[in-house]
Amino acid sequence: MSIREIYETGFDEHRAATTQHTRGCPECDGVVRTNSQETVCEDCGLIINEQRVDRGPEWRPFDAAERERTGAPLTERRHDRGLSTEIGRKRDGRGKTLPGRKRRQLSRLRRQHSRAMWQSTAERNLAHGLGEVRRITGGMGLTDAIVEQACAVFRRAQGEDLLPGRSVEAMAAGAVYAICRTNGLPRTCGDVAALARVSQERVENAYSVLNRELSLPSVPVPPGAYIPGLASAVGLSEGTRRQAAHVTERAQERGLTNGKHPAGVAAAALYLVAEARVEGVRQTDLAAAADVSTATLRARWTELREHVEVDIV
Repeated sequence: MSIREIYETGFDEHRAATTQHTRGCPECDGVVRTNSQETVCEDCGLIINEQRVDRGPEWRPFDAAERERTGAPLTERRHDRGLSTEIGRKRDGRGKTLPGRKRRQLSRLRRQHSRAMWQSTAERNLAHGLGEVRRITGGMGLTDAIVEQACAVFRRAQGEDLLPGRSVEAMAAGAVYAICRTNGLPRTCGDVAALARVSQERVENAYSVLNRELSLPSVPVPPGAYIPGLASAVGLSEGTRRQAAHVTERAQERGLTNGKHPAGVAAAALYLVAEARVEGVRQTDLAAAADVSTATLRARWTELREHVEVDIV
């Protein structure tokens, strides 16, 4: 854009010029100037335009070589939402190695800092619970969004005074399972309990408390969502996986899955199709992968065999 175009059109948004001349004032034909915020007449003070878009950075760079935003964003994963302070160990801010006397001083400072980090027992429990949530979700390979939601549920549970009298580890595992249920993820309670430091029964009780007291929007997971994971766990073929997905869809249309464990229905569909395709798989292996009993698998298999036909392709 040329200087003449800037003079005629006014504010140059691409270059974010700080002071430019524009056309005359509509009231007094005085001199009008435009800066990064407003267009004002210097003679009568009339504000012609204001609150323009400032495309410049909102921070003040002190070093031209490092013009970037500093500091991590706020997160639910840390008890202080990521605003904590960390003291270095062997190197300073410029990367130079610190002498032994300075390292010993930093060691003493870190010890005092760790002692003063927790303002109360509740804050210490919050940090421990969020650490458990991060550990379980990391072992399950869940996304960052799921981790943030699970940490938010645990933080909310502590705010509602649901932790007194209950295990922090169980409530952390229950929060992870609750978020899996609310997002419709095909994860069983046994998958969460396998990584938790408590039994599956305590994880189920914690989930029940969270679901009841916090009114979580839990949704039933369709049986077809469990098909890929179960088929991979027992080594079934891709054709069996696709046919089992069709079987679960037909079972849902006929109302055979209402009130039934979705993983049990998926395991029964896989066993039904594998039996028709003459693929060797044991009921105990499928039941263990689905975290259900063999009796449940056989009951669902009997219902599917009586009401759903398997099309062998």
